[in-house]
Amino acid sequence: MDLGIRGRTALVCAGSKGLGKGCAASLAREGVNLVITARGADALEATAVELRKLGVNVRTVAGDITTPEGREAALKTCPSPDILVNNAGGPPPGDFRAWDRDAWVEAVEANMITPILLIRAVLDGMIARKFGRIVNITSGAVKAPIPELGLSNGARTGLTGFIAGLSRTTPRHNVTINNLLPGPFDTDRLRSNFEFNAKKLGKTAEELRKARADANPAGRFGTIEEFGDACAFLCSAQAGYITGQNLLMDGGSYPGTF
Repeated sequence: MDLGIRGRTALVCAGSKGLGKGCAASLAREGVNLVITARGADALEATAVELRKLGVNVRTVAGDITTPEGREAALKTCPSPDILVNNAGGPPPGDFRAWDRDAWVEAVEANMITPILLIRAVLDGMIARKFGRIVNITSGAVKAPIPELGLSNGARTGLTGFIAGLSRTTPRHNVTINNLLPGPFDTDRLRSNFEFNAKKLGKTAEELRKARADANPAGRFGTIEEFGDACAFLCSAQAGYITGQNLLMDGGSYPGTF
């Protein structure tokens, strides 16, 4: 299926590893030129080399997208993207009793304010060009909060509420805004969560990993390729009638009807 976005340009945040890399790779396979950001320059350049083999132009911006300097550098390199994939690492797990005001501000800056500011910077250009696709990578915790990830639960839910309003104002201009909610995917983030909980429970990270995978209705964790392909479809020409949605990808873990 041709997604109708060949030759478009995408800004993919935190695109050197994990879910961001999966999104970048799927868009590249559809012929989308890329600007990818990440904090680690070495991993970023290695990923760019991989993606260029798919026949697209890939530019890199090393820096922290959650800082003003990181956003300025990304937007200087890609001021008018057709596609924006918002992504940033989640805040660390812990007990809310240990989180002071600075911890909360940092979480909200990274996982709510940063995507909003990037959307503000590119949205009007998309509207003027009559094409735009914005995908925010949030978390399945928006629907089913994870106790030790309270910082993420709060910040990402705030973004979700904001997007619910904004996304209804843009589709008449062929600009859509949607959220992708990952459940357990085989990424560094998931592995670090297992290590955190293993110390608390007196078990090994591998024991927790196996138990979590076995408990999932799919019997496994998701792959970044599956996640990336879902992102690419939401960015497609065919997805112009989908906006303001929260697509949960968790292998069936969430037990609710809605």
